[in-house]
Amino acid sequence: MIEALRAEWTKTRTIGGIAWLLTGAVAVTIAVSAGIAAATHVSPQGGQEDPTKIALTGVYLGQAVVAVFAVLAISEEYGTGMIRVSLAAMPRRLVLLAAKAATTTALALTAGILAVAGCLLVGRLMLPAAGLDPAHGYPLISIGHGPTLRAASGSVCYLVLIALLSLGVATAIRDGAPSIAVVLGLLYLPPLLAQAFTDPLRRHIEQIAPMTAGLAIQATTNPHSQPIAPWAGLGVLTAWAAASLLIAALLLRLRDA
Repeated sequence: MIEALRAEWTKTRTIGGIAWLLTGAVAVTIAVSAGIAAATHVSPQGGQEDPTKIALTGVYLGQAVVAVFAVLAISEEYGTGMIRVSLAAMPRRLVLLAAKAATTTALALTAGILAVAGCLLVGRLMLPAAGLDPAHGYPLISIGHGPTLRAASGSVCYLVLIALLSLGVATAIRDGAPSIAVVLGLLYLPPLLAQAFTDPLRRHIEQIAPMTAGLAIQATTNPHSQPIAPWAGLGVLTAWAAASLLIAALLLRLRDA
């Protein structure tokens, strides 16, 4: 396993654009959060807002870049034919997939921590100017606040799970462009579809959709307004990622390279 991890780390490092994609994921996530924070204005008579969730809005777009990174981690090997060399060097295909998943997890985790930390810092610095300050009953965003810590750590886990879901899809499809289309469709289409229905069907769709369920972890105020409880929602996304990797493992064993 150690040799497989070392080999996957070397391959991932040398895939063109991976470092830029991860840097872009961090930059896009923070930039979107900064833009939302700059555009936010809450009147004193407004409803109860969730500063932490507003600060983490960038994850909605940053996840797409993380998904592309994870897809390329495996689809590039299929595109160039390098997968045959990899399987010849590591005939135990499940070990190969596990090593690739571990490498993808480590890189997505690093990018996720940096992105979420940047979003929270942006929120703490910019949202008070929008009226989300102690003078209006909103404490400054702090990782020492239990619900904020849960939202932050959950958002990092969310990005890691999106990467694993994307890796599984790409391993099953073996082509970069269709894999990216499938992953982005899974993430962004169900919330749009849900808007065409009324409750309770709309709520049920949001409860099983990977994005709306997973991002329920970000709610720090009035969590009952979410379609699903925070940790339960992250559990739904975990099930999606696990199912994706399970299908990928099965197909990897059954098919030729």
